[in-house]
Amino acid sequence: MTPAVPAWVLVALGGAVGACLRYVVDRAVQARHESPFPWGTLTVNAVGSLLLGAVTGAVTAGAAGPEAQALLGTGLCGALTTYSTFSYETLRLAERGRGRLALANAAVTPAVALGAVYAGLVLTRDLLG
Repeated sequence: MTPAVPAWVLVALGGAVGACLRYVVDRAVQARHESPFPWGTLTVNAVGSLLLGAVTGAVTAGAAGPEAQALLGTGLCGALTTYSTFSYETLRLAERGRGRLALANAAVTPAVALGAVYAGLVLTRDLLG
């Protein structure tokens, strides 16, 4: 029998991967848009929220354990999603005279993230029974 990996190690490993993914995805998405709107941050927040909902759904359905929650939910999704960058980018839009884009970001990002986490949770629960 092998000893369990401590939860903090799983969180750290997931966080390392999530932070790198956030950077790569954000840059790749933002490079495709000539808009000052933070499409990259919106994308990582939506994807991370969807994945967090799916992981949580799997755990609550008994298809995954606390190790998956620590590695993927807390570590990967915690580092992939970014409330601080969302806040900063919204403030910067407002400071640069882009009030409408700032308001759009402030309204759209939480709505998309909440919808995505709910969708991930419901879909996973439905799939796993």
